[in-house]
Amino acid sequence: MSNKESKENTDHSDPEKKALKEYLVPFLNLEKQFPLLPGIRSIDNTAAFIGLSPSELIDQRTTLDENAQQAAEDLLTDEDVVQWISRLPFRSGELLVVVGDSQSEDLQGWFEIFRHVMEIGRPDLELEFFNGAVDGDTTVDILRRMNRFVVDKKADWVFVAAGASDAFRLGVAQDRCLVALTDFWENMNTIEQIIKDTTSKPPIWITPTPVLTEEMLKFELFEGVIQNQDLNQYREVISGRTGFIIDPKGIRFGKKPEPWFFLSDGFNASIAGHMETVKALLKALYGRKVVHSSRLDQAEAIDILYNDYDNDI
Repeated sequence: MSNKESKENTDHSDPEKKALKEYLVPFLNLEKQFPLLPGIRSIDNTAAFIGLSPSELIDQRTTLDENAQQAAEDLLTDEDVVQWISRLPFRSGELLVVVGDSQSEDLQGWFEIFRHVMEIGRPDLELEFFNGAVDGDTTVDILRRMNRFVVDKKADWVFVAAGASDAFRLGVAQDRCLVALTDFWENMNTIEQIIKDTTSKPPIWITPTPVLTEEMLKFELFEGVIQNQDLNQYREVISGRTGFIIDPKGIRFGKKPEPWFFLSDGFNASIAGHMETVKALLKALYGRKVVHSSRLDQAEAIDILYNDYDNDI
């Protein structure tokens, strides 16, 4: 490629480049979307496809990771967080995998903040992490990735953060959600069974937070919208799963979600919002509340003390 062609590929107006760096790069981890392409492991190729120079992409990803680390350090100044991480159900060397959409793929999102919290606060556990979340993934897409991201990797713990993309209503078809509720229920059943066939550890379900629908409507990059009344139904299905249910009522951003917990799109969380998700996660894991009934009308959370885990503490 000539220098002229290279410059044309990366020469964007300042507003475009700012949008790329500040909004799109956290969710454009193409290595996960196209793992079989021969050139996907080249940072030069990835950067050119996105429209940045390799150094710009590396610098931006480094900044995002530093943001996640700083958020983790801030969380670790909270006495509650320090207490919560002192008793978690993880054993040394275990692999933790997340599947989901942009909320989890975000390079400065809750999973990356959680990773830094554990690496800084509990280095003794030497946990391994793999972020298998992909922007826009519904439960249909997650099912397609379960073999590569969960089964093949022999995950010990699987975090499933799904529902928001399933509830999306396209602008050209606003009379229905992208994935029907009945299909969502079936998909979640299959995802749960795959996890049970892969590991003896219970699934960890991260419920979707409410959205700011009015802000989503203003955001030009979205081709539709999410309604909170739809999310409530999908969240109810998640709350009926077995395993750890994180924030079953979806109130970690407040009963009326505060705008500073979101990016300007009204959907994706800000760092402050992601930190609330990490706190909700750690608190639930510390409390060892596991749902043992999959019936929506009889789901009961019981305190389970895993003596074999506690013996390791």
